[in-house]
Amino acid sequence: MAEAEKVIATNRAARHDYFVDDVFEAGIVLTGTEVKSLRQGRATIGDGYVYVDGGEAWADNLHIPEYAQGTWTNHAPRRKRKLLLHTHEIEELQQATREKGFTIIPLRMYFLNGRAKLEIGIARGKKMHDKRQALREKQDKREAERAFGTQRRINT
Repeated sequence: MAEAEKVIATNRAARHDYFVDDVFEAGIVLTGTEVKSLRQGRATIGDGYVYVDGGEAWADNLHIPEYAQGTWTNHAPRRKRKLLLHTHEIEELQQATREKGFTIIPLRMYFLNGRAKLEIGIARGKKMHDKRQALREKQDKREAERAFGTQRRINT
């Protein structure tokens, strides 16, 4: 049976601003109206962050807007949400954040076989010159592919 994955939100700036060292897949504890809002494809994870507190992982500042057809049961859009991870994964996250310069950031939110998942990464911040170099390499690669593509069309 193939796994059906539906991406809800991605943090595109994450890989530009950080070096992502390790990636984890975590389940998220959500309320009913949050799930319904996510099924409509509405979420923003760019401002979010993850922290470990009391042996539990928490995601904070993820914006899941209120469900339009919700009533008094609607959720708070920016509440902190518990992440579901194995104990050894939580310990690894906690150990990484003790080191200077490391943080935990959300990379992507998606549904996997009907369950909401959050892909998180242990990351180190990039300096400005690292960002410039990465952008330069990306542009060089794009130009090389463009030149190679036009050369291939001429030769055939």
